[in-house]
Amino acid sequence: MKIAFYGSSLLSSYWNGAATYYRGILRALAAHGHEICFYEPDAFDRQSHRDIEPPSWCRVVVYEASPEGVRRALDGMRGADVVVKASGVGYADDALLAGVLAARQAQSLCLFWDVDAPATLADIRNDPEHPLRRALGSLDLVLTYGGGAPVTDAYRGFGARDCIPIYNALDPATHHPVPPDARYVSDLSFLGNRLPDREARVEAFLLRPAAQLADRRFLLGGSGWADKPCSGNVVKLGHVATGTHNALNASAGVVLNISRDSMARMGFSPATRVFEVAGSGACLMTDHWDGLAVFLEPGREVLVVRDGADVVEALRSLDPRDAARIGQAGLARILREHTYDRRAVQLDRLLVDTLAAKRAGLPA
Repeated sequence: MKIAFYGSSLLSSYWNGAATYYRGILRALAAHGHEICFYEPDAFDRQSHRDIEPPSWCRVVVYEASPEGVRRALDGMRGADVVVKASGVGYADDALLAGVLAARQAQSLCLFWDVDAPATLADIRNDPEHPLRRALGSLDLVLTYGGGAPVTDAYRGFGARDCIPIYNALDPATHHPVPPDARYVSDLSFLGNRLPDREARVEAFLLRPAAQLADRRFLLGGSGWADKPCSGNVVKLGHVATGTHNALNASAGVVLNISRDSMARMGFSPATRVFEVAGSGACLMTDHWDGLAVFLEPGREVLVVRDGADVVEALRSLDPRDAARIGQAGLARILREHTYDRRAVQLDRLLVDTLAAKRAGLPA
């Protein structure tokens, strides 16, 4: 199949948490013989912060962030069997969705792929005239990268024909165990951009515990934290390129995942970092969210904390040998059940079957 995919960025993870998800799932999907073209706007200074060059398994078109650039990008969907409009492209999202629907061909699939379903659903729930809400009945399928039944039921309730989660996973070729790097040695590290519905949880799960553990070293990675008040034992790293994630994970006693408010409330929304950290063999600590045990077993494959006091207690009591055992158990589970190659088998079958069913129902 020919697939035209309109997303935020495949080439850059700068202010773009979906980058590793796009790379992992599309690389694995391309291995099934599909021809993929990814269209991304030249926006938010991402092109000067590229993590990768255009890969062999996907053609990438960078278009100008302007109405004319959008129009030219939409020309690329002609002849595609599957057209995907992702959430959070970041420039002219509504115009892109309208353009995709206007230019769609009867024999092709038209999908919306939501990489931040809790936030998207909150937007359309509060706005009956939201362009996506009005468009759902015209789309062939909605895909999400998480959310479970609360998300799929909500999308169907708003008029989607169907909604299927394609969960985050691990690309072992990109995220894997490496030796520690002295620059990133810490008792606990966290990597995540500063976002409104994450900041308060970072304060609760990282910054306040750090202030109570003055003898421990904490690393805070991600964009936007430069002016955030922190205790002196918190080292701010700024943006951390994807190629550095393995070293960052491998060098910490514990790596912390902190869900955004909306994803924690929705549940069944494992961030890419959950799989990246476990895939590196590091000891993962995460805040609690419903559905976690579907992916990793609490206490054996991942540490689970419900508040900052749990973080403090865990760091004070955790033996390095126990941390290593948790890291290895998590790595084994992720490699066994949660790789992008496994997700792509599911996605390939879904797209092939859905396209065949649609074409079988078209007039001769």
